[in-house]
Amino acid sequence: MLDWNEPATEAPSVLKLTQPAAEDVATPDPTGLGAIDRNAGRVRVDQKAMINCRADVNQLLPLKYRWAWEKYLSGCNNHWMPTEISMQADIALWKSPNGLTEDERRAIKRNLGFFAASESLVANNIVLAIYRHLTNPECRQYLLRQAFEEAVHTHTFQYIVDSLGLDEGELFNMYREVASITDKAAWAIKYTQHLSDPMFATGSQGADQAFLRDLIAFYVVFEGMWFYTGFAQILSLGRRNKMVGIAEQYQYILRDESIHLNFGIDVINQIKIENPHLWSEEFQEEVRGMLRSAAELEASYGRDTMPNGFLGLSAALCEQYMYFIANRRCGQLGLVPVFPETENPFPWMSEAMDLKKEKNFFETRVIEYQNGGSLNWE
Repeated sequence: MLDWNEPATEAPSVLKLTQPAAEDVATPDPTGLGAIDRNAGRVRVDQKAMINCRADVNQLLPLKYRWAWEKYLSGCNNHWMPTEISMQADIALWKSPNGLTEDERRAIKRNLGFFAASESLVANNIVLAIYRHLTNPECRQYLLRQAFEEAVHTHTFQYIVDSLGLDEGELFNMYREVASITDKAAWAIKYTQHLSDPMFATGSQGADQAFLRDLIAFYVVFEGMWFYTGFAQILSLGRRNKMVGIAEQYQYILRDESIHLNFGIDVINQIKIENPHLWSEEFQEEVRGMLRSAAELEASYGRDTMPNGFLGLSAALCEQYMYFIANRRCGQLGLVPVFPETENPFPWMSEAMDLKKEKNFFETRVIEYQNGGSLNWE
């Protein structure tokens, strides 16, 4: 179970870096598609690096960052598909004229509209920007797994829209039609646009810091802040036995995203270890400003999504939660908090990570599973 009172990510190992011998150093090729050097020596662990790597990126072994490999294995073990989860109760509730209040329906649709395009934006960033510039094979192995999981999440919203008979154009185009959602998407995209430029390359301080900004914008903010308030909205309804099928799927997404977040933070912190000159006081203040502005955008989104709130949830509580989460992310990055200390208004969110529940086998489908059988039958 995820414990919000404990650090959510292990600290990357502190590695002593040594300069490889000159005869072992070939021209860096971050793509792995360059000409093969027939005289190159075998890859050594000390040649591997997060960015600007000189070692062959096509060789997974020897592993340098075992935590990245472990996250890849965890992602594989957590495999799930949305169509394994029944939507019958949700369909009946959605179609019932008295099943949900208008405020609840508005929050659900805005929530789905935000996530529907956001998962694609995150996947695009992985495939078109991060993968090319993160020059470590075990980290790339995890990125491939993460990209697949983002596809599963996008599939989830297609499944929900199709099951409930929602207007697919309204939901999937909401990121361009609803200002509070557009503002967030535009904020994040500005950090990745130039990284997808074929002419962009890391190797200078300015370019390496641009890459760090992208990692922070998508892993820390998008997946580690904005997604979490979205989870709280839907899981709050699930706690009241409403839209339980969607809530079930959000639990699985939350489990995936927690690993995505921890991977991203570990990568950022490892880049800091290997390139301490990038993490200047000026750059740290810039990052704190990013987290502060992102939290304010999320607070605005909450007011738009829940102008009146509903039982157990309000825009004010979501804003408090966002400030709590923002400070938590600062701590994980080694930064000074950006907001005054605040309590977590949703301590039950830690329970949402625990998918091991007991139900009558003959009343429900088999939906909680891992490939290793470590989750219970439901």
